[in-house]
Amino acid sequence: MNPCLFANFISVLACDIARGKTQEELAILSAFFTQLGDTLATLSLFDNDC
Repeated sequence: MNPCLFANFISVLACDIARGKTQEELAILSAFFTQLGDTLATLSLFDNDC
């Protein structure tokens, strides 16, 4: 996958998700996706038997 296209896709997706959300909702979504990403990164280091 082209890294520039991927970065653009993520930016557009973030803007779409953020549209109409409050500051609090954005903070919650940010924490959720950060934890999701961190957990996926951790799982990628191990044999995934989930």
